[in-house]
Amino acid sequence: MPERMKPYTLSACLLLMVVYLGVQALTGQRGLLSGGQRDALLDARETQLNRIVAERSDLEVRVRYLRSDSLSRDLLEERARAVIGYADPRDYVIPITDTAPAAVQGRATSRKS
Repeated sequence: MPERMKPYTLSACLLLMVVYLGVQALTGQRGLLSGGQRDALLDARETQLNRIVAERSDLEVRVRYLRSDSLSRDLLEERARAVIGYADPRDYVIPITDTAPAAVQGRATSRKS
């Protein structure tokens, strides 16, 4: 029997290869049926790119205003307040502790009872 099947082994291997490649062409990572997933991924990446471009343009403006030839005093003061905790002597500073929200929540639940 194996000798009778010998001429068909090459044809059977080629048929299996064609079937495998056909299935991959339909359902593979870049197949015909995965176009929706690629479109969704492309939309997500375009949204991310737009957000990053907007953030970059904002940072470029900030850097331009922090250069020594066109120094913006307002931006410099804002960055100093944010980074090192600098406050103007005329500002009112109200310290907030982490335990205050828990105490307020405790009072709010006791009032509902």
